[in-house]
Amino acid sequence: MNAYQKTAQTGRSQRQLEATLLMKAATRLKRVQDNWDKDQSDLEAALAYNRTLWTVLSTAATEPDSQLPAELKRNIALITIFIFNRSLDIQIDPKATDLDALIDINRSIAQGLSVEPAEAA
Repeated sequence: MNAYQKTAQTGRSQRQLEATLLMKAATRLKRVQDNWDKDQSDLEAALAYNRTLWTVLSTAATEPDSQLPAELKRNIALITIFIFNRSLDIQIDPKATDLDALIDINRSIAQGLSVEPAEAA
């Protein structure tokens, strides 16, 4: 059973699930960053988790039957490309500060998803 199927069983909205997963990814990346000088052993796994999450988000958002506006679909795709490129840069030349953008993007998107559309209006 995938995460979206589990959402229906827990009563959480898809937005809440996505926000939670983005925060989880941000937390993993931040933990690696905070322990950079002592232990980078989770770097590859944290980057892989983040890429997988963004693959799922981008695929769902850009599906032909997605109800999202075209501009939002495009923006999600562009963010995903940035995430992939930054992750590759970090793998080639690891620097703790390069994780900032990935952490900030995940946190910002999660924060936006935490506000229900009716509340944002």
